[in-house]
Amino acid sequence: MAEIRNYTLNFGPQHPAAHGVLRLILEIDGEVIEHADPHIGLLHRGTEKLAESKPYNHSIGYMDRLDYVSMMCNEHAYVLAIEAMLGLEIPERAKYIRVLFDEITRILNHLMWLGTHALDVGAMSIFLYAFREREKLIDCYEAVSGSRMHATYYRPGGVYRDLPDEMPQYLESNFRSAKELAAMNANRQGSLLDFIADFAAEFPKSIKQYDDLLTDNRIWKQRLVNIGIVSKNRAKQLGFTGPMLRGSGVAWDLRKNQPYEVYEKLEFEIPVGVTGDSYDRYLVRMEEMRQSNHLIEQCVEWLQSNPGAVMSDDHKVAPPERLAMKDDMESLIHHFKLFTEGYCLPAGEVYRAIEHPKGEFGVYLISDGANKPYRIKIRAPGFPHLAAMNEMARGHMLSDVVTIIGTQDIVFGEIDR
Repeated sequence: MAEIRNYTLNFGPQHPAAHGVLRLILEIDGEVIEHADPHIGLLHRGTEKLAESKPYNHSIGYMDRLDYVSMMCNEHAYVLAIEAMLGLEIPERAKYIRVLFDEITRILNHLMWLGTHALDVGAMSIFLYAFREREKLIDCYEAVSGSRMHATYYRPGGVYRDLPDEMPQYLESNFRSAKELAAMNANRQGSLLDFIADFAAEFPKSIKQYDDLLTDNRIWKQRLVNIGIVSKNRAKQLGFTGPMLRGSGVAWDLRKNQPYEVYEKLEFEIPVGVTGDSYDRYLVRMEEMRQSNHLIEQCVEWLQSNPGAVMSDDHKVAPPERLAMKDDMESLIHHFKLFTEGYCLPAGEVYRAIEHPKGEFGVYLISDGANKPYRIKIRAPGFPHLAAMNEMARGHMLSDVVTIIGTQDIVFGEIDR
């Protein structure tokens, strides 16, 4: 008898469905997965160690670069940890702005997930449609921070600045007519809040379009239904959070169970799945986009009628006004000291977590009383999900591995750190 051996196959890191730098070593019997071993570390940048060598405010930008699809949400957990250590209260308007941008970020994340997941499974059009809406929300990032991705907009004590009164507009070009230009700028005539309100009014139509293309599509269901099933109890044991946990039927969401900022004042539902397969997780994330849109509408309504400060008046963490800094020597010195030396946190430790689009994103901070962290540890939501890859993929076909990677919605910046 000839000896029959399983094949060992490298899936990634160059595979387009491996989402960048995942090296998955698959042991396969024909086309059936016997074992899946994820190898990570190909993107390792030592974010936590870098943050330990810099004043607190200098590391906000590092948070953006962790999960580079959910930038402001990463910043949020970090600034909450610093504020908890300082016992810092922030203005109500800043809280609403943070919640507004958390939910914009959730939609940004889920649109990227939907487009790439569908593309991996074999649906091309949805990728283009998802990016059409993403572009509008990226413009909101750019309007408040000047950057399309790595915003560094949240600061201990509030946010960098208030929402702008005007939106950037498309300029004349040889490639578009005056009529096309007017149509592109039609919803950019008012403030950023007007633009976001217009987006929130139109977005349900876009979700319906995605829904019509995929939800009852028989090929989509054949590829997702009963693939990567994780039971309710097993999801808890594996440390799942976010849509991965809720897809298995556990109604756990930090915005409801451990509310932060102003979530307890807002109205929204927590979608949960039934069977815990890839299709359930798809439905959960689709409903989350609708709920996020509803939250955005409530925040816009409140922000339009409640002007006010967006930064704490505690001069230990808040820089002076730009005008004062240009005119007054003490303000200039204060500005210089704050942005070079920073501020010291009292000795102690703190853990703060938020409901990130992918799950629980937490920052554990230890201070020894200096102006930089003694230790910082980031709890990345994608890490436990990737750790379950072997369990989720075993017994499935090779083509199902692509579906399982897609349904986990992993981004390697936060897994490798």
